[in-house]
Amino acid sequence: MASNAINVRPKETVATFTVSGTGTGVAQTVRVGGSTHEIAVDTLPAFGGADSAPSPISYALAALVSCNQVVAQIVAKDLGIRLDAFAFDAAADLDTAVLVGGSHEANANFESLTLEATIHTNATPEQFAALKAETERRCPVYQLYARSGVHLTTTWHREASA
Repeated sequence: MASNAINVRPKETVATFTVSGTGTGVAQTVRVGGSTHEIAVDTLPAFGGADSAPSPISYALAALVSCNQVVAQIVAKDLGIRLDAFAFDAAADLDTAVLVGGSHEANANFESLTLEATIHTNATPEQFAALKAETERRCPVYQLYARSGVHLTTTWHREASA
């Protein structure tokens, strides 16, 4: 009897990332698949934690700034420019009415997010503009926020490298 099943092969460019978490209360240890890395997670006392480790919100913002730096280096290589020192600041506004109060009227997502970057580089102003645009386009974490409807404000400053 012939099978009607379709044999789907994943794209060769797709990488799978995994984590697993265990914990009690709001504290958790997250293990990163394929490595020995562990991430401690807790939250502020206002949210039921002991503030013994960064919160998931802090990690979400940390993922944004660190992913931008990683992707910027990849893009810089493609553009043939050098990136030296980086400084990133991120701030996000979150209406806690859903998280804490269980509101059905608000949105549990960030309302707005501001990302500011200062990068020391040998890039020309035109190359720097291309670096910013391509990094935002190619950064999976940036795109996660952008496509989720968060109002994003990003400002990149170019500092000339010596």
